[in-house]
Amino acid sequence: MKRETNYLNTDLDLVAGQSLQALADALEARGVFPLHVDLRDDQQWYSTLETEEQFTQPEPNIAALLTAIEALDPQSRIQWAACAIREFNIGYDCGDEPWAFNHGLTVPTLARMAALGIALRITLYPAESAASKTSELTHDA
Repeated sequence: MKRETNYLNTDLDLVAGQSLQALADALEARGVFPLHVDLRDDQQWYSTLETEEQFTQPEPNIAALLTAIEALDPQSRIQWAACAIREFNIGYDCGDEPWAFNHGLTVPTLARMAALGIALRITLYPAESAASKTSELTHDA
């Protein structure tokens, strides 16, 4: 059975030396929801956020995230600027089809990202074969 490659979503990943909770709350009020906000062993705060609405391509998803970020109040913008990492992570579930698959970002979207200091990362999740899934199931049993 062939699997299709498809876009999953775009996460907003943040890392800062101070709590990200207030910034996450401000973004949540604008429709961007935190999956987590935590202080890790390295004494840095990490948060991953995403839109509630699901999209079929990254461009409109990123545009929605940018609109929420651009609407932040001045105090939240200060917290935003203090983040050591501000990154969009575009996720894809990789399959066998189609032979070629692509999505793009327009120059205006890239310019908005650059103006906000947002980096771009792409994560490709490999297709799992039926054999590897069967092996995992029998191994775990």
